[in-house]
Amino acid sequence: MIDTEITGNTGRITLNRPETHNALDQGAMRRLTEVLRDWADKDLRVLVLTGTGRSFCSGAALGDVAGEDWGDNPLTTLCNTLESFPAPTICALNGGVYGGGVDLAMACDFRIGVQGMKMFVPPARLGIHYDPAGIARVVQRLGAQMARRVFLLAENFDDQALLDCGFLDYLVGPEDLEGKAGALADTLENLAPMAVQGMKRTIVEISRGTLDEQAAAERIAACFASADHAEGLAAMREKRAPKFTGR
Repeated sequence: MIDTEITGNTGRITLNRPETHNALDQGAMRRLTEVLRDWADKDLRVLVLTGTGRSFCSGAALGDVAGEDWGDNPLTTLCNTLESFPAPTICALNGGVYGGGVDLAMACDFRIGVQGMKMFVPPARLGIHYDPAGIARVVQRLGAQMARRVFLLAENFDDQALLDCGFLDYLVGPEDLEGKAGALADTLENLAPMAVQGMKRTIVEISRGTLDEQAAAERIAACFASADHAEGLAAMREKRAPKFTGR
């Protein structure tokens, strides 16, 4: 149910179980986490996460919700791993997103949605307490009041509401999703990877309240001393596109 491929410096993960709206059982969650950990050591500049069918992801498979031990939540581990992935991540939402699928999308750096998509998080309707890490991601990105609407009211959001509240960075027609995701990936691939990945790490740490200022200062110094910085300055002087190597 999970398709993976690497093309050049771009990794792509596709949830491919459309008959269940790409619901994830615990085995799939652990498999995705393993892929992300393996790819973290590869020379990727961007990761695209998407799905097939009418929905991006409906969260945890309902059979697992009632029948498995969630004390050590594999969905939270997956989303934390995705949020910490070194390269920028793009969630290309091919359709609706529900429950734990919302946390999967929120763990990405950028979200592109399609017209007609919807989002809701139903734990309050099912007598379930959503994982605090997932609630924290919504609070960090959308604010505490929006989190109240998402979790306490279990409100349904349409495509325009998702764009207005900041859940989506871009809203496109379904036929334009691949093109928009590809264009965004191309932009990220052509930027200086040390700078992009260093600043991503800083943003994640600031959002979590765990910023290591000394480590951030070291990343800044490394960028100034890099060949990519020299290339960027040279390209600006010569009025040409830079060619960054990540060194």
